[in-house]
Amino acid sequence: MDFNNPFFIWLVFVSIYLVVLSGVFFWFFLRLNRLIKDKDKQGFIKIFEDLIKKEKENIKAVESLRQEVKKNSEEGLAHFQKLGLIRFNPFNETGGNNSFSLALLDGKNNGWVMTGLHTRERTRLYVKPIKNLKSEYELSDEEKKALEKAVKTK
Repeated sequence: MDFNNPFFIWLVFVSIYLVVLSGVFFWFFLRLNRLIKDKDKQGFIKIFEDLIKKEKENIKAVESLRQEVKKNSEEGLAHFQKLGLIRFNPFNETGGNNSFSLALLDGKNNGWVMTGLHTRERTRLYVKPIKNLKSEYELSDEEKKALEKAVKTK
């Protein structure tokens, strides 16, 4: 037997190729049998139609979930997400920084600013609505600082 014969070398390569190809077909055959084993002897076409139908249902379900996530994300912008708190002493007669301005904003920079002014006799609370970082009422310096601080929070 001449191992340098081109026909013999070609025959060896073809034989190896056929063995590998047979292995691949056998592997596909096993996978296919496992796929249709519990399908009550339905035909291949029926099985693949069922798979395509399930895939279409899955696509619809995924799209529905995407819409729900988008809706939840948009609704999430309506919740307070940004907070800014400034403590200050507005009057010389009281000690400590017992007065405050608190800004609470949602994801679209809407919300309100609450200011509490503390004196010896009482504490007064004022609330001012905020739309797009602006108020229809004049804001004090402390309220503006609280708004700036709230905008910087994430």
